[in-house]
Amino acid sequence: MSRLVLTTIDAKASALFVVLIAMMPTASAQLLNYADSGRPESPGLELLQDEPHDLIFFTQESGGGWVKTRLMELPNREMPNPVPKGTLKFSIVGIEQQEFIAKWKDIENIDFWEKRLERETAERIKDGDFVGAYPFLSVLIRDYPSRPGLRQLRTEFLWRDAGRRAKNREFGASLAMLEELRRYAPEYRTQVVLKAIGALTDQLMDQLVTAGNFELGQQLLARLEKEYRGQNLSSISKWNAEFLAMAEEKRDLALAALEKKNYREARKYSRESIFLKPDIEGGTELVRKVDQIYPLVNVGVLQTATVLDPTRLDNWAARRAGRLLYRVLFEMQGAGPEGGEYEFIFGDTEQSPDRQRFSMFLEPERLQPPLNQVDGFYLADVLADRVQPQSPNYFSPWAAAVQAIGLDGPKRIDCILRRPNVLPSALIQVTVDGEWFGGEPGSPTGDYRRDVVEGDVVRYVLKGKPRTELQPREIVEIRTESAADGVSKLLQGEVDVLDQLFPADAVRLSRNRDVRVVNYPLPSVHMLVPCSDHVYLADKTFRRALVYGTNREDILNGELLESLEVPGCRVLSGPFPAGLEDNDPLGYAYDQSIAPRNYEPRLAKLLMTMAQKQMESEASRKKEEVPELKPIRLAYPPENLSRIACEAIRSQWQLLGLEIELVELPVGRAFPDEGAADIAYVSAAVWEPIIDARRVLGPEGMAGSTDQLIGLGLRRLEESKNWRDARDRLLDLHAIAHHELPVLPLWQLVDSYAYSRDLLGVGSDIVSLYQNAEKWRLSQ
Repeated sequence: MSRLVLTTIDAKASALFVVLIAMMPTASAQLLNYADSGRPESPGLELLQDEPHDLIFFTQESGGGWVKTRLMELPNREMPNPVPKGTLKFSIVGIEQQEFIAKWKDIENIDFWEKRLERETAERIKDGDFVGAYPFLSVLIRDYPSRPGLRQLRTEFLWRDAGRRAKNREFGASLAMLEELRRYAPEYRTQVVLKAIGALTDQLMDQLVTAGNFELGQQLLARLEKEYRGQNLSSISKWNAEFLAMAEEKRDLALAALEKKNYREARKYSRESIFLKPDIEGGTELVRKVDQIYPLVNVGVLQTATVLDPTRLDNWAARRAGRLLYRVLFEMQGAGPEGGEYEFIFGDTEQSPDRQRFSMFLEPERLQPPLNQVDGFYLADVLADRVQPQSPNYFSPWAAAVQAIGLDGPKRIDCILRRPNVLPSALIQVTVDGEWFGGEPGSPTGDYRRDVVEGDVVRYVLKGKPRTELQPREIVEIRTESAADGVSKLLQGEVDVLDQLFPADAVRLSRNRDVRVVNYPLPSVHMLVPCSDHVYLADKTFRRALVYGTNREDILNGELLESLEVPGCRVLSGPFPAGLEDNDPLGYAYDQSIAPRNYEPRLAKLLMTMAQKQMESEASRKKEEVPELKPIRLAYPPENLSRIACEAIRSQWQLLGLEIELVELPVGRAFPDEGAADIAYVSAAVWEPIIDARRVLGPEGMAGSTDQLIGLGLRRLEESKNWRDARDRLLDLHAIAHHELPVLPLWQLVDSYAYSRDLLGVGSDIVSLYQNAEKWRLSQ
């Protein structure tokens, strides 16, 4: 650039321009937006970081050089031809406050911004640099969609990049690019593109089938048939034939197994056959025939049970599977306006108006074996045994409630209560086993018995005559690797039911027309329960620091709910459920006025320091060594929801300077053995706080709390004479637990289950998956 080429609009600007020209010989000046010689260096991809601009190049006769200008308004954004007489007015990038002029005869060329982008794109495509070409092409598509050469650039990019990806065996990505090319420019080498799509889909299908991803393969094949109808795509006919051959092989295996009366194998192969080819001849009829001969239901579970106890508070798997083998004296059927609704499995009950007499009426003539063998004298002894302090079956709330137990004939038992009791049936959730009827202790009283355990598969087999022709002869629990794996198995037909869904999976799966998703009516309460003699965890101030140092809202909404809104899921301030909505009777024990503690890491650090100073002071007073802050071992059940939550908690506690060790519990376990961990992540079924409060907080409960305030609150609760007293004292207990923190409350989750619509009789208001298992039937 030279003084002969450029002049400014006024004298003041001209003086400024002279100063700028004087600076040009320096190295740093070459980085500015003009120069009096040479050409600007190619910035590469950094060009896209610049504001859009044009480049004017001057003739050598005029002094040479170049300037970077704001986009100029020229007809068609082209260099005029022929070159006009007169001058061109423009602004230099970086000196927008001044305008400059140059004579047209001194201008050698103008490099327009969009042409530069096109040139950069074409050069990169030619060199095979598709990663570098893509951003330039994207800007052209966005800002200059009507450029005449853009269509050619875009089609060349898609075609050549698809070829590169295919050579790298990126078949999915290559296919996506070719299909985009076909949609964008259907006239571009039509037959060649279709042939390439056919070859790619063939390779992709082979890749999916070899990996066992039949579901994805079928989805791809169905889409190809829909979108390429009449196009003679070679891969469609080939893979239809392949799937038919695989389906016929499975069907033949099913028929052979059926002939040998190997009904498990027959069921497996018949379902695999129609999964591979839903319209295979005789496929649906074969499935129905096998189901009619030997009804069998596969249930996908996150944990198989090693303990079988339908009354367990803290073990989902034990509670679920226990219901198949055992009945409970009073079984919870759902929630009512005043606590749970319970069914007396041996007959009916009645409570006197003053709530001080609770009567049980036995009706064995209405019962199925072995329950019809109930003995009123034996049942009275069981109830009395729970009152004896020396008995291993002693239950203090029942002992505190009952004054006398009497028999009025063999079919009526009267329990005289010390004071009015609002829900005596909740105090008598006793597992009924075969010993009640003269059998072996622990033997099943439900419809099923546990058969074989084969790795992650547990079979429960009907142990007597079926109640109905279609009652499942087997219920098979299959442990899935994750909740997502369970969803995949349900959609593929490998399982008929999922007992527990990730909340986000439940939202997504509810949109599937072949599956029914139902919420359990009672939420689970998630908490951290100290379970060792770790000195710091025994300190209330330190436990409060852990709560303030845990971003529970973020973990719940971000990690567990995946930013989806799931009504009823919320952070808690205490160990009781808050209900699913405002004024929900399910939340009768939860004080809504007590807000959960916020995430305040600075306060958490301060409280940790305070706890340490208190220990130092106490140690000095007793002339003992200051306790060491040892690593905290955090235990969790072996399923991915608990794992994800605990990994997030560990990360947040590490930010406080704590050393955290994660301990995964064995399959089927929900609480660590003594000495195995310091604090445990527990998902508890606190469905009846009026009785479960002691099971969670009491000295013999999960928390093992010996706190005097907690103990007083529990005793006052058990002395309640009416529902108003019970609710008021539960609210008091909530406040005490919020302050003393015998457990660290996290959140409540609305749990759900899902099942194929081919399975009938599951029910929609059940508190346990197998509540109606004897009524299940596969549609015919």
